[in-house]
Amino acid sequence: MGSFLSNLLGGPPADDSAASSEESRVTSFHSSARWQLHFNSHKESSQLLVIDFSASWCGPCRLIEPAVHAMSTQFTDVDFAKIDVDELSEVAQEFGVQGMPTFVLLKKGKEVDRVIGAKKAELEKKIQKYQSL
Repeated sequence: MGSFLSNLLGGPPADDSAASSEESRVTSFHSSARWQLHFNSHKESSQLLVIDFSASWCGPCRLIEPAVHAMSTQFTDVDFAKIDVDELSEVAQEFGVQGMPTFVLLKKGKEVDRVIGAKKAELEKKIQKYQSL
């Protein structure tokens, strides 16, 4: 059913990412419809959602990507999403993303914090802070 829904909404399955490894729990979104479904499902959830806004041409984004994938396996109660600002520019605009990478942390559909730049220690600290609140 997943591939049917994926085809219906236009785009590859959400977790179909060339850069992702089998252990990674980062979900890449390639269509606005799929992203909106995922985002709406989190509006009533107290689970922390970390959105990684990046671009394929962004050096710092590629530099921090392995650390983000590692955090996704470390913090199993946190949902990690990845959005390419060139593919889904309207989503990036909706969140006011101006530089990459930008990590937006959400709870119940509301932004609780953000990290701008490839700042691994700061991102990890903020995930720890908000994951159990």
